[in-house]
Amino acid sequence: MATAAPLPQVEPAYSGSGVWSWLTTVDHKRIGILYGVTAFSFFLVGGLEALAIRAQLMRPEQHFVIGAAFNGLFTMHATTMIFLAIMPLGAAFFNYMIPLMIGARDVAFPRLNAFSYWVFLSGALLMNSFFVVGAFDAAPGWLSQIPNTGWFGYAPLTERQFSPNLAVDYWMIGLQILGVSSLAAGFNFIVTILNMRAPGMTMMRLPVFVWMTLVVQFLVVFAFPMITVGLILLTFDRFFGTNFYISGNGGDPLLWQHLFWLFGHPEVYILILPAMGIVSEVLPTFARKPLFGAPFVIFSGIVIGLLGFGVWSHHMFTTGLGPVADSAFAVTTMLIAIPTAVKIFNWIATLWGGQIVLKSPMYFALGFVALFIIGGLSGVMHASPPVDLHHQDSYFVVAHIHYVLFGGSIFGLFAGIYYWFPKMSGRMLDDGLGKLHFWLMFLAMNVTFFPMHFLGVDGMPRRIFTYYSSDGWDTWNLVASLGAFALGASMLIFLFNFFRALRSGAPAGNDPWDAATLEWATTSPPPLHDFDKIPVVTSSRPFWDAKYGGHGAPKAKQEAVGGHAAADHVVLPNPTIWPLVTALGILIFWTSFMLPDGPVFVVTGFGVLVLLFGLFSWLFEPLE
Repeated sequence: MATAAPLPQVEPAYSGSGVWSWLTTVDHKRIGILYGVTAFSFFLVGGLEALAIRAQLMRPEQHFVIGAAFNGLFTMHATTMIFLAIMPLGAAFFNYMIPLMIGARDVAFPRLNAFSYWVFLSGALLMNSFFVVGAFDAAPGWLSQIPNTGWFGYAPLTERQFSPNLAVDYWMIGLQILGVSSLAAGFNFIVTILNMRAPGMTMMRLPVFVWMTLVVQFLVVFAFPMITVGLILLTFDRFFGTNFYISGNGGDPLLWQHLFWLFGHPEVYILILPAMGIVSEVLPTFARKPLFGAPFVIFSGIVIGLLGFGVWSHHMFTTGLGPVADSAFAVTTMLIAIPTAVKIFNWIATLWGGQIVLKSPMYFALGFVALFIIGGLSGVMHASPPVDLHHQDSYFVVAHIHYVLFGGSIFGLFAGIYYWFPKMSGRMLDDGLGKLHFWLMFLAMNVTFFPMHFLGVDGMPRRIFTYYSSDGWDTWNLVASLGAFALGASMLIFLFNFFRALRSGAPAGNDPWDAATLEWATTSPPPLHDFDKIPVVTSSRPFWDAKYGGHGAPKAKQEAVGGHAAADHVVLPNPTIWPLVTALGILIFWTSFMLPDGPVFVVTGFGVLVLLFGLFSWLFEPLE
């Protein structure tokens, strides 16, 4: 290929490496890194919570962590992993990769993008503030302050009568703040993908990961308002004495379940579709052939998103909805397995006849496919109401959800980490350590969660903190707990590999995997402006075309993809502190509701002032 043209003039240049540059950044790549570091930190927190749970259940009648503290760890483990780890890890890849993959220099609304991160961080920190709640609550001890209602917060357990301290308030308000972050990001990425694609990049030329991201953003925009409504009603019940969920006063506890699962099942696909998109990029790269049936993979993702809103009541088969409703939701639950199977068959067909290169990203992608099949099969079992009635609230369900979210989402996200780390850092993760990480994680995952199928069928309910030896659950609980600690050890291998690579990893080059999509057509790591020249796209695998002349791409266009034509004049948005200030105002405002009656009005007013000051300063500050 031709020699690269000189870098374009960039205004303003605000690279910087100090703390202030990170607080004021609107660069989509830096925001992606902030999301990734924050999310992985919470992933480790959630893992420690899981290890405490498994330590308690390792042997019968232990007293390591019991009662309300155990229930609190159960609640926060699930909440942390779902809302503070898996979702924002996906968002890290959205922020960093989507503009690069569509040939853009930034997202549509850079400041809104920064705002979404700072609001996410605010909600995450507030939700985990149970360790200081004791300063404002009469109950002693921080363990007593952990929200212990379960991650799904079923009413009336979340009402003041049964949860009188502030722990549920912090959980409830934290989730509402996280919803603001998700909606801001959702609108931003919808506009970015639909309006900022490079010339020639039609919708059907978009990479599958970008398509899955687009579906996820529509799921976010339509699903999060439902949980927001449910949380607002709960807020009124707890703060203002209304009775939306109190049956004795005319309310309906099942209203919460409907609102929650109307959000909760699309949320499952918000968590899994990014991993499916990552795997759909990794497999073709390391099979050295295009994704088999890519349009079917894309449309199956769209169908999954649509059907995801029609299956929520399979979580409620035991609530007495009646045979008609049970039958309807059983059918829709069975139907949603079809587009999922389409993806799996297309992934397998991509591998068939390919020149397989077994690098670390490929291992994790293959592990995703294998483990997600197991989780999907147990999910289809629960589409049958009689089977679901038997497995409801048992450890069989715990096994199912972990095969989907750990064997699925986490393995897919690790495939993305190993795949795109060279692009983000300019250095390679050690492949030997990566494979060691994979095999220990893969084996430990199965040792941990597969025995839970046996425990569930044998009658062990979830959310119990102890059991008797006479129950017959000793052996499999011991095996599961040992597997959980082996999972923890696998994360130590990854962390060692990660920090070692940052310090002294081998230089990656711009295209270490010989990949097909546009993010590999720029430097590693990319410059502030992403591309010297906005690429011109001629197919769904433009960088392969540029390198090998596929699809008869004209030479000029091939070179444009690589950024070798005359460089553009680039103007980048200014860094700004106001998204952070606005997010801080939201945090102060909502936190004030948990204070005693005296200072609440003062702090609420201060929060409103900070919020308005941030918004008006944001509004009137020049963008460029």
